[in-house]
Amino acid sequence: MSNSIMLPVLLPFITGAVLILFVKRPMLQRIVAGLMMIILTGFSLYLAADIYQNGMKTLAVGGWQAPFGIVLAADNLAAMMVVLTCIVGLVCLFYSFATIHTERERHYYYPFYFFLITGVNGSFLTGDLFNLFVFFEVMLLASYALMVIGGTKYQLRETMKYAVINVFSSLLFLVAIAYLYSVAGTVNMAHLAQRVGELEQTGILQVIAILFFLVFGIKGALFPLYFWLPRSYYGPPAVITALFGGLLTKVGVYAMIRVFTLIFNHDIAFTHHILIAAAAGLTMLLGVLGAVSKYDFKKILAYHIISQLGYMIMGLGLFTKLALAGAIYYMAHHIIIKTGLLLMAGAAQKVTGTTDLKKMGGLLRTHPYMAWFFLILALSIAGIPPLSGFFGKFPLIVAAFQEQSYVIAIVALVVGLLTLISMMKIFMYAFWGQQKHTGDQAQVRVGKLLAPASVLVILTIALGFGAQPFFTYAETVAEELLNPAGYIQTVLKE
Repeated sequence: MSNSIMLPVLLPFITGAVLILFVKRPMLQRIVAGLMMIILTGFSLYLAADIYQNGMKTLAVGGWQAPFGIVLAADNLAAMMVVLTCIVGLVCLFYSFATIHTERERHYYYPFYFFLITGVNGSFLTGDLFNLFVFFEVMLLASYALMVIGGTKYQLRETMKYAVINVFSSLLFLVAIAYLYSVAGTVNMAHLAQRVGELEQTGILQVIAILFFLVFGIKGALFPLYFWLPRSYYGPPAVITALFGGLLTKVGVYAMIRVFTLIFNHDIAFTHHILIAAAAGLTMLLGVLGAVSKYDFKKILAYHIISQLGYMIMGLGLFTKLALAGAIYYMAHHIIIKTGLLLMAGAAQKVTGTTDLKKMGGLLRTHPYMAWFFLILALSIAGIPPLSGFFGKFPLIVAAFQEQSYVIAIVALVVGLLTLISMMKIFMYAFWGQQKHTGDQAQVRVGKLLAPASVLVILTIALGFGAQPFFTYAETVAEELLNPAGYIQTVLKE
């Protein structure tokens, strides 16, 4: 038992509560928020290293042991996701200092920011399904507030749609948990893994598995449940879109990976090889077609959030060690890359005043660092070696051919090509060609925006050139997912 795994949830929650008291003092809020996010990131790195070296950690909150009490469980996958959350949270926080207006800061921007981090970290660390629902709700309530800050008509309309859809998915989540509890008599995930393996009621388990797939599909923006994302993520400030695009959809993907490797692994031929694999292929293809058809910087990147999610669940659908390792590696890559690309969109919009590609041009001439940072991130998401995107996609495609899943392998290759085309469209319209912004706009400085985003550029280069140790870590995570006995024994103290 380790109390330390409570800190990634407790620290941001306490910080958010304290920041409410200083809502009228933006500078003090920035200082407190920055220091706490640095501390939280450092601790998450320490925790991940400790778990990798010494094994999984659990905490029975209040002393009530599993499966009766609330349990936090941190294995390598959960620790990795907490680290990525803290890195993205840190980068976006410092980007906020240069972009979020003081009026927005006075409307509880920083408290809600930390409550969002609380919900995300809690979702990764919880050991039972009901508390996964609770942390989802904490995350979503904070996201509603962050999405609507600024109060434009577009934001209000799209936030209402986003809230309605997520309320529906939350109700469906509760129904799914209730059905599973009625069948298995528990909500602890490790205990559920045991009970489901003993049950012979495979028909009802299939129905419940489909319900969970729908819940996580809505929250993760998978086909055919992704329709809410592009417009919802277009309205908020760039830093909010980057935070959401980097983290929130990955919570749904993480939950799907956790549940469908630990609990619903009794009929892989249907749930994984048919249901999840089909959703992966269609998510990739339709998402990238949406991106190719658009001529707006942020809208293209929003559709790419959808498209790239398909690669992550493709690994789950194939359900081999190589495929899962590729999915885990790719999820880490995408969190970093997508956040960076959306921050670049914000920097470009600050200079030109628009995200319409047809009204942009010549940024390479006036802001070369921004242009080259974007190009590195764009080539990485397209899967061009030696950047990180290649080392995430390559094992997935190899695993698909090994499993003779030729259709999804070909779809993944085609989507990679279309991703490159759409990224180059952004580069040619926004950064290349004739300068369309004014002389005054050309003098706009974006160094304070590029500085935090440069961390993500460095990370994607590091993930590419240091692919072997990072992929070895991903293989360790994949082994744990395919052999959940260690997770079950550690949580239940058997």
